[in-house]
Amino acid sequence: MARHSHPSHSHLRENIAQLAARLMAEGIQDFALAKRKAARQLGASDSQNLPNNSEIEQALRTYQALYQHEHQENLLSKLRMQALQVMSELARFEPLLSGSVLRGTATPYSNIDLLLFADSQKDVELYLLNRGHVYKTSEKRFRFSDGARAVPVLHLSNTGEAEVELAIFSIAHRRQLPLSPIDGLAMKGACLIEVQSLLDNET
Repeated sequence: MARHSHPSHSHLRENIAQLAARLMAEGIQDFALAKRKAARQLGASDSQNLPNNSEIEQALRTYQALYQHEHQENLLSKLRMQALQVMSELARFEPLLSGSVLRGTATPYSNIDLLLFADSQKDVELYLLNRGHVYKTSEKRFRFSDGARAVPVLHLSNTGEAEVELAIFSIAHRRQLPLSPIDGLAMKGACLIEVQSLLDNET
């Protein structure tokens, strides 16, 4: 009697990463949620087979290059242009673009993630109010080399098609950025000039 072969751990891990990437391209924004949902759909209950965030992001890049290439280029240009406009308005807070819009893996459901540096959250809020911006407040946990902590976040919804998330850090953190949820290394951030350069290279 022929024996049914089971996929190897590495093959199953790759399948989970590919399905998680497709789920993110279709709207899921959280890596952990995407990988758990993908694992359930593939019947993988062993957590050792779950890919890390870096593997999922690489699979997302591949998916976007294969199936969404032209759309992806247009989307990134539009989101980076919106980011540049907001960053220009908030230049006094030394904004940095981070997240999927910077990394090039943004989807139509992605937010624009900006890091701001100010003496206090109120400074940013007053600045926004004086310019007629509508925003909501929340907190988001970021990991630093010395541990995780909550950081205030303002959500702007009147600057374009995508919501803009403004994470507000102390000025001291300008030289000590939080760790990336993708690879655990220091988070990458692009300043105004660097975002403009990205747009210039695209055109």
